[in-house]
Amino acid sequence: MEIHIIEIEKPPEINLILGQAHFIKTVEDLYEAIVNSVPQAKFGLAFCESSGPALIRHVGTDMELEDLAVKNIQKISAGHSFLIFLRNLYPINILNAIKNVPEVVNIFAATANPLKVVVVEEGDGRGIIGVIDGVKPKGVEEDKDIAYRKEFLRKIGYKF
Repeated sequence: MEIHIIEIEKPPEINLILGQAHFIKTVEDLYEAIVNSVPQAKFGLAFCESSGPALIRHVGTDMELEDLAVKNIQKISAGHSFLIFLRNLYPINILNAIKNVPEVVNIFAATANPLKVVVVEEGDGRGIIGVIDGVKPKGVEEDKDIAYRKEFLRKIGYKF
């Protein structure tokens, strides 16, 4: 058994969702979940099939993000994993729709932070055992940090 740390390559402004699902139909269902939630969504997704021809299935509305998803999921190469890259869209806008796709088993991360994926390899199989999302905390928020958080959420339209 070998453990690998896979660093996701992406521009800093791009958000992502990394998860696990279980069926070839996942690509179509994830696509529909995203565009039904945010019709003009710009995204690319890739899914590692883990049986039969064991192909990387992919789709999207933004070819650059679709290519980026394929490139990164190839590095991960964990059975039934999927990776969605989002442009000008937060995961919170589509996360519940993604979670409600019948094939989705698990969500490992939804972030714009630098992300590392911890993968275990045994024989001819690979699986995601966890993620390293961003950096460790640098302290505890104080009153000024609380005020900043609340102001930021209002600025981006999540609070009144």
